[in-house]
Amino acid sequence: MEKKVLAAANSREEKYFLSPEFSALPESIQEEVRVICVLLAEKLACIFLMGFYENGELYFETIRYADDFDFDEIGAELEIKEMQRGKKELLHSLQLWYTVFCTPEGEKMKEQLLQQVKEEQ
Repeated sequence: MEKKVLAAANSREEKYFLSPEFSALPESIQEEVRVICVLLAEKLACIFLMGFYENGELYFETIRYADDFDFDEIGAELEIKEMQRGKKELLHSLQLWYTVFCTPEGEKMKEQLLQQVKEEQ
């Protein structure tokens, strides 16, 4: 399944990246995504990625540094699960936004809604 990176953070180089493809997201959402990525990258001492599968489902990925033999994959998974619980509403909204604005199904939904509005007028 194809993946699209929404954002990534690198704890060693102290860099953050938001894919230009998602610059239409509201500023407040972009900021929350930035905070999530940077905090998890720092906390886990890794490169942290957040993105979408083509079906609209969010994915999270950690990439350990080649010289980091102490990287705790289980601890990383637990941190991600904790973040998912705490940011459930935001993550659901992101998935919904992606589905509506970036998938063929979303285009169909928008067309149907526009048609209903036209019929009601």
